[in-house]
Order: sequence, then structure tokens, then C-alpha cells
Amino acid sequence: MNLLQAETGKAYTIMEIASEDEELNGFLFSLGCYSGEPITIVSRRKGACTVCLKDGRYSIDRLLAQSIIIS
Repeated sequence: MNLLQAETGKAYTIMEIASEDEELNGFLFSLGCYSGEPITIVSRRKGACTVCLKDGRYSIDRLLAQSIIIS
């Protein structure tokens, strides 16, 4: 399941980043978004969702959210 399909307020574990775009992968890695890390959706808006990742909150657009595979 990807991040767009997740419930708000529930903690998940990132399984993989499903993207061939190295720039996108590098950006997500710089946020601390990589396999094994916990992630929680704090809120949703039309084109984005706010997630809690490591010690920060980030607004992630639909493209990024679709690339983050969770369990």
C-alpha cells in the first residue's frame, strides 16, 4: 500500500521508495524517508498530505506520496 491509501493518525513503516527518479529518491532520503523508518500521516489536503517523519513534519504532494510504499 502507498502513503495515499494510509489512514490519518496511524503509524506505518516505510517498506520502499518505488521511484526510478534519482533526484526524487535523493530528496526523500534527505528528509529521512527510507526503508525501515516510521511515518505517520498527520493531515490531508486536496493535493498533499502532512506527515510526521523523524523529528519533523513535512508536506508531501501526491507524486511523492504514491512513491512511498508502507506497511
